[in-house]
Amino acid sequence: MPFPQAKGRIERLFRTFQDRVIKEMRLRGVKTIEEGNQFLEAYLPLYNKRFSVRPREKEDLHRALPRGMDLDAILCMKTERTLRNDFTVAHNHKLYQIEEATKALKVIVQDRMDGSMRITYQGQALRFREITERPIRENKQPIATRRRKTYIPPADHPWRRFKIKNPHYDRERFLESQI
Repeated sequence: MPFPQAKGRIERLFRTFQDRVIKEMRLRGVKTIEEGNQFLEAYLPLYNKRFSVRPREKEDLHRALPRGMDLDAILCMKTERTLRNDFTVAHNHKLYQIEEATKALKVIVQDRMDGSMRITYQGQALRFREITERPIRENKQPIATRRRKTYIPPADHPWRRFKIKNPHYDRERFLESQI
């Protein structure tokens, strides 16, 4: 964000409006919004005549918008969302169904200035529709769970042969304290 010092002309204008214009309005007895608007219609042309500066160059120096640049896609709120296995996306407490198969794990949801919304993947717009509830899986089969047999290591397993070689360690006393 630019610093106020870098925007000198506009900052001076704001300071003028916060100082000089307020005092002028008080002197003229302006008390309502309607009176303020009438005052500004008369005051602004006089202010511009006195303080405006003509530009050095008369022609318009703005560059043309490059061909193919979509300003709506640039000037929007972008949010990254996870695409679920059932091709749904949750955004702003609503659920959207993507209507085309894609291998995307993440998609970008664009909330545009005109109130519309677009969902994109790698810059390509995806077709979608809002749904009220999650789709039900068609092939619902009960998931079979296998019980694992508890592993009991053999008698010659290394951890069974583990012995602490510390003269201060008494295994029997330790085991009794654990009971």
